[in-house]
Amino acid sequence: MGIDWAAIREAEFPLAETWAYFDHAAVAPIPHRAAMAVGQWADNQAVNGSVEWPRFGGKVDGLRRDLAGWIGAEPAEIAFVANTTHGIGLVAEGFPWRPGDNVVVPADEYPSNVYPWMNLADRGVETRLVPSRDDRVLIDDVRDAMDGRTRVLAVSHVEFATGFRNDLDALGALCRERGVAFFVDAIQGLGPFELDVRETPVDFAAADSHKWLLGPEGAGFLYVRREWIERLRPIGVGWNSVVGSFAAGGLDFTLKPDARRWEGGSWNMPGLQGFAASMSLLREIGPAALSARLLDRAEAVRAAVAEAGWRVTGPSRPEERSAIVTAAADGVDPDAAVAVLKAREVVASCRRGRLRLSPHVYTDAGDLRRLRDALVAARTGKDS
Repeated sequence: MGIDWAAIREAEFPLAETWAYFDHAAVAPIPHRAAMAVGQWADNQAVNGSVEWPRFGGKVDGLRRDLAGWIGAEPAEIAFVANTTHGIGLVAEGFPWRPGDNVVVPADEYPSNVYPWMNLADRGVETRLVPSRDDRVLIDDVRDAMDGRTRVLAVSHVEFATGFRNDLDALGALCRERGVAFFVDAIQGLGPFELDVRETPVDFAAADSHKWLLGPEGAGFLYVRREWIERLRPIGVGWNSVVGSFAAGGLDFTLKPDARRWEGGSWNMPGLQGFAASMSLLREIGPAALSARLLDRAEAVRAAVAEAGWRVTGPSRPEERSAIVTAAADGVDPDAAVAVLKAREVVASCRRGRLRLSPHVYTDAGDLRRLRDALVAARTGKDS
């Protein structure tokens, strides 16, 4: 029996009663169950304080297991962080650099996967930017940017402004061949694509929950391959980084033997409660079905864009596409188009001069019709 997407829409996404929402690559709405989980935590905190903390802490432990299972990792390789930027910074600042080393990064990355590496310049680390060609990051250009002092390759699974999908298997193989550590900003790829870090040689990955994973903002995770846990210097160390975090009788600076050493202080408990609930929905769907549905919805968006007289931009090869769709129309300011769409209760974004559209599993035919009609209005100034 197939998945009843209409039932998921009705049960979990009340915003769909008002909005045709095509902005999940920015900030997604949280499902009803996630909103309930956050509210239940808040209500309990108001009434009981910390009395029932172990119950909610258990949900966070369950989330760690869920995330590990989702990407083929071990729970011990998962640390909770505030956001993707936080996770990238922990790797960039904790990596065992030597003066003269360099890191290779595609030039069109989101700034959070550029600035932390650039910030290493005063430590003698060079950031080498690889320009895109026709909205594509070519592996030959990445290879040419590497040399004997390249220590890290940092890429996004999916480029935020174009929707280009980097070939992580090929890039990971290149890194292994060159002895280079491989970091992935996974926030735009998790959900639309399956990722198994045992099959794809990723050393580090970071993501927040508030896009395709449908969680609250400020609730993210960092993956550190087990072989790197002792090699990556812990940053932001605090009471929760050590073995005796909850039962210390005195000072004992023995770091936890796993990725939890990067969780220096208290968790974002309400955010992680919501994230755990969102992951329960995604688990019910399953990673393969989730990926297939998201990519199908993206293809439906591409068809609606073309019907409205807009051009689909970005990568044209199926293996390089993602669930992000970018579009342009002659003579149309994309920022103005976003405003026209919003006035018609259709939500989208503009990124680097293009209209960006990002559906989710509950996007239905009615949403697509509203998008098409709004795009016609934005292009012509008239209703379709």
